[in-house]
Amino acid sequence: MQKLTALFAATLLTAGMISAPAMAQDTGGQAQQQTQQAAPTAQDFTDEQLQQFADASQQIAAISQKYTQKLQGTDDQSKQQAIRKEANDKMVSVVQDSGLTVETFNAIGQAIQQDPELMKRVQGMANKS
Repeated sequence: MQKLTALFAATLLTAGMISAPAMAQDTGGQAQQQTQQAAPTAQDFTDEQLQQFADASQQIAAISQKYTQKLQGTDDQSKQQAIRKEANDKMVSVVQDSGLTVETFNAIGQAIQQDPELMKRVQGMANKS
């Protein structure tokens, strides 16, 4: 159960951390609106992509836990920003190493939040890893 909690906690955290740089670059906000309008469904992802997501999420959960502790250990804003950037870079690297793009990873994360059946499928894949 802890593994599943960590998986989805990491997914939620990662969706915010990884997508933040992309959102910051979007000056018009249209890309964000288009992404929300065209929300992906479970049928949009292959089993391989879902497995890659599950595997990457587990690694991201470990990174998230490590860097959350580092963030809590400092009150210095500039150090916190550097820690967040380092964590984000590592998470992006994990996602890319898994074979997914950051966009696909985030899309799967969003789809999981909206589709309980998809969440169950990914949980099952995470348990097998």
